[in-house]
Amino acid sequence: MSDSTDNSTDKTSTTRKHTALPKARILIEALPWLTRHNGKTVVIKFGGNAMVNEELKAAFAQDVVFLRQAGLRPVVVHGGGPQISAALDKHGIVSEFKAGLRVTTEDAMDVVRMVLAGQVQRELVGLLNQHGPLAVGMTGEDAHTITATKHQPEIDGELVDIGRVGEITAIDTGAIEALLSDGRIPVVSSIARSQDDGHVYNVNADTAAAALAAALGAETLMVLTDVEGLYEDWPNSDEVISRLTASQLEKLLPELASGMVPKMEGCLHAVRNGVTTARVIDGRVQHSILLEIFTDEGIGTMVVPDEEEGDAV
Repeated sequence: MSDSTDNSTDKTSTTRKHTALPKARILIEALPWLTRHNGKTVVIKFGGNAMVNEELKAAFAQDVVFLRQAGLRPVVVHGGGPQISAALDKHGIVSEFKAGLRVTTEDAMDVVRMVLAGQVQRELVGLLNQHGPLAVGMTGEDAHTITATKHQPEIDGELVDIGRVGEITAIDTGAIEALLSDGRIPVVSSIARSQDDGHVYNVNADTAAAALAAALGAETLMVLTDVEGLYEDWPNSDEVISRLTASQLEKLLPELASGMVPKMEGCLHAVRNGVTTARVIDGRVQHSILLEIFTDEGIGTMVVPDEEEGDAV
């Protein structure tokens, strides 16, 4: 009887060891990355499928909270393209795009503001705060965090009026720094105050995230997308470029699909203005943020400054 119990105990103990060992190995693999990133600021642009798929949203919130609990200082910046389009449709306002940017009339701006600050941001703050009193929502209007002036893109050699779309002219990181110092996770909607005309502006969230990352002296900018990264020769190949320098990226920019341009321009701006690495990662993969930061392989495309090509990780 006692022999049988002992054997059973031994088997249970062995099983536990085998199931626990891979977990321990994963934690050990993360150790150098945890050490390297401890205390560093990470700006994450939340977008794409991760914004609309419930499981991906929940996994994103877990990742961000994990970063904070692991000693990093995450800042989340978000837009809300799909939600804005749905709300505009509900209000009978046609969604129109020029030069890859949403034409934002006065009426459309009211909807944009309502959706970003009142819907998308509140939901994300709620998901993060399921794990503790961590997240605080704000917009670029708050405490003059993001200031912009009217942006007029050039199409066929002519400047085009696309309404309340802003070009960032200044960043004030004071409110964000105060929240980070208090152990909070700032969640920033990509709306800016006007520099000159008393209006508010709709700002591209990729651009806003890059500008904030540079102003905060962030270690890393991470941009979630609906693709695996930057492709080597799309559509002829689905081979992803895992790493490239700022100069290499600059040469590729004219050839990129319009949807990738603001993301890659944001990465370029970030690494040319003090951010150590900028990464474009697939937000359709659960826990893609943790895979990118805390594993040897990483996923997606990483951009590094020219002078640090051999050193950045």
